[in-house]
Amino acid sequence: MTSVPTPIPSRTQYVLEEIKRRILTGRLTPGQALVETDLAAQFGVSKTPVREALKTLAGTGLVVMSQYKGVTVRMVDADMAREVYDVRLLLEPEALKRAVRRRASLDDAREALTRADEATDTAERSLANREFHRALYLPCGNPLLGRMLDEVRDQAALVSAVAWAADPSWEREADEHRVILDLALAGDADGAARALHAHIASFVRRAFPEAEFETEPAAERDSRKDGQA
Repeated sequence: MTSVPTPIPSRTQYVLEEIKRRILTGRLTPGQALVETDLAAQFGVSKTPVREALKTLAGTGLVVMSQYKGVTVRMVDADMAREVYDVRLLLEPEALKRAVRRRASLDDAREALTRADEATDTAERSLANREFHRALYLPCGNPLLGRMLDEVRDQAALVSAVAWAADPSWEREADEHRVILDLALAGDADGAARALHAHIASFVRRAFPEAEFETEPAAERDSRKDGQA
């Protein structure tokens, strides 16, 4: 049988992934200018794939295109963190709860956790961390919910990259990841969701203490209100 050759990534896709990787690992910092001619020279391509890649990255919220300032890496502030992490706090624990209740496989999450433990640099660890969270919510059984979380995934990683550069907290978060996964593998959907909510909330509170967040799980808040009625 003749094997099907693996498609070669287009130049635009290559440039896009490389710029994204540099942003999410801190090699390109928030506010830094992204000049088409410089990037084209670095990657050995024309300006066209660079321009298309930057347009795509602008659509995902990683870069900002301005008529006067050109293209820059998006700045990270408390307002941005609040917007992105509010979405995560609302949706990600619920998605994990559903994945556990439907007894979905969490093998990918376990593998990502192992890769994070064995990572030898920030880039590997950051990628493994992103894959761990995605592996928790993706098998929730609702493709739309998964896509909604995917849409803020890169912006969440940018917030994390900035926070880790200022205050590395890998070991603490790795311990929290193990607790979340253990609860999920034990079939404790509510416990895993609570642990995930606490994990996300504590991280963003440490990184952006000036931002105001709704950090109490909705189910617990509603239950408490019912009890007071």
